[in-house]
Amino acid sequence: MLITRRLEFDAGHRIPDHKSQCRHLHGHRYAIEITLSGNIIDKAGDAANGMVMDFSQVKDLAKQHLVDEWDHAFLAYAGDQPIVDFLRSLPEHKTVILDRVPTAENLARLAFERLNAVYRDNYGNHLRLEQVRLYETPNCWADALRSSRD
Repeated sequence: MLITRRLEFDAGHRIPDHKSQCRHLHGHRYAIEITLSGNIIDKAGDAANGMVMDFSQVKDLAKQHLVDEWDHAFLAYAGDQPIVDFLRSLPEHKTVILDRVPTAENLARLAFERLNAVYRDNYGNHLRLEQVRLYETPNCWADALRSSRD
């Protein structure tokens, strides 16, 4: 069985080597969809009975381990030194320094890498993260999928 939970957050970024508008500082209303696989829990009296995982728990874990950190932050690439220096000069500015350029593809992959360890088989139902879909705009998104090797 597959289940998906969607959350939204706002963040700024820039793509330093881009040849168009995205090289400038700007922001997006991102949406992230977290897709999990697992067996439906069949335990009478358990709050998760009949579910793969309670959607509220999917949300709480995503917020705790990713969304709250990225929401209303500027997602900056560590190699973009002028921007990193500028952001560090702003008192109490919420900045997240990333090890890669903050494209939709890289953000989706980073989110998958972080959340993969979070959604584990806590119920004995073979729960695992299958996909993270990150919308940069309503019409543009990237999917990070579990590889066949995992």
